[in-house]
Amino acid sequence: MRIVIIEDEAVVARRIERLARRILGAKLERVDFAATLAAAVELVERLDDAAVLLDLNLGGEEGFELLRRAAGEPFQTIVISANTDRAVEAFDLGIVDFVAKPFTEERLAKAFARLASSERGEGRPPAFLAVTLAGRVDLVAIESVVAVHGADDYSELETTDGRRHLHKKTLTALEHLLPPHFQRVHRSHIVNLRLARELGTDDSGRRSLKLANGSCVPVSRVYAAELRKAGVLV
Repeated sequence: MRIVIIEDEAVVARRIERLARRILGAKLERVDFAATLAAAVELVERLDDAAVLLDLNLGGEEGFELLRRAAGEPFQTIVISANTDRAVEAFDLGIVDFVAKPFTEERLAKAFARLASSERGEGRPPAFLAVTLAGRVDLVAIESVVAVHGADDYSELETTDGRRHLHKKTLTALEHLLPPHFQRVHRSHIVNLRLARELGTDDSGRRSLKLANGSCVPVSRVYAAELRKAGVLV
């Protein structure tokens, strides 16, 4: 496991590293550090599979800019900050947990446990998913997403206006992240059941789900019973 500690106070950063090594043991393979927003942005742009431990105040600079970028990246983020009044805002951007300063080893261990289990902090799903277009990070409201489609190591978010946005997390990673009314209906598709309109079967027996924006998503037989339980019309 690789972790990245983004913290402007060296003493705090080293304490986080020390506790992380004690908690994770042999699972921890590498630790990187950044103390400024510029250094952090440069570092996270090169990350793939990692856990980011982020302070929201980096020498007076706004850590939320980095958090918005992180929401569109394949890694996961734990915020470690004294800015507890912004916890809800941080959870809206899909963080795994918010650890308030000052913190204990036990509290940090709980955050790492949530990271390992893909449990969302306080049971709160994000309100937005971040996508990158021409170097700019845009936030897509979860409730505007009608379906999520697998795209190799990435995903595509299909919205109510019919547009598709490439997201850097895999379909499986997003399945853990999305609210309960998002349900997998096929190995390559997840749908927002609140925007599902009709489950039908064609003459050849293939099932498909019609969505609010008019598009249709194939439904595997194994998921059909679950959709009936959810109250989606057959």
